[in-house]
This record gives sequence, structure tokens and C-alpha cells, in this order.
Amino acid sequence: MTKANSSDYSELKTVGFTPFLYLSEQPLFHVCRNVPIADALAQASDLLFLAKSLTVDAAYVQGSDSHAWAAHYLTSMSKAVIDDVVKVLTREPARTAAESEE
Repeated sequence: MTKANSSDYSELKTVGFTPFLYLSEQPLFHVCRNVPIADALAQASDLLFLAKSLTVDAAYVQGSDSHAWAAHYLTSMSKAVIDDVVKVLTREPARTAAESEE
């Protein structure tokens, strides 16, 4: 696979193929498509920041088990966003008809 041209990153958007939070082996949610990747990564960063804060609370505050579950869901969501962006960045660029004939 070839990597996307770095000069085009500002125009790249999520593909929306990445599911998360499975129930009975079926995804309940997935990443939405057509979100600019910079916005998607900023959101993933915010989710990870919140998850980090919750895991610290879960580690040090007694009776904060719900913090751990909230952190689990936040990290699942942020991982899905990052995985979806990676799919965009590592996909093969679209080929023209002339390139396909060669």
C-alpha cells in the first residue's frame, strides 16, 4: 500500500468503516464518515485525555469502579477514530483510467 500525499492531509476525511462497542458479535457504533481527519484526531485526543483522568481516579479513589468502565468506553471510541484515520492515510490513492490500463 502506498501512503497518502502529505500535502493533501487537510482535505482527507474519515471513511467510516471502523466499528466499536460490540454486542453479541455485532458492532453497536461506528465512526462517522466525512469528518476531516484533523477534527477526528483532535476528538480522539480529547477522549483519551478524559480516559486518562478517569483511570487515575479509578486507581486512587476508593469505590470508583465506574470510572474504569467509563475510561474503557472512551478508549474504545478513541481507538476506533484513530484506526479509521489510519485507514485513510494508508489507503492506495485512486487511479485514473489511464493508469489502470498500464
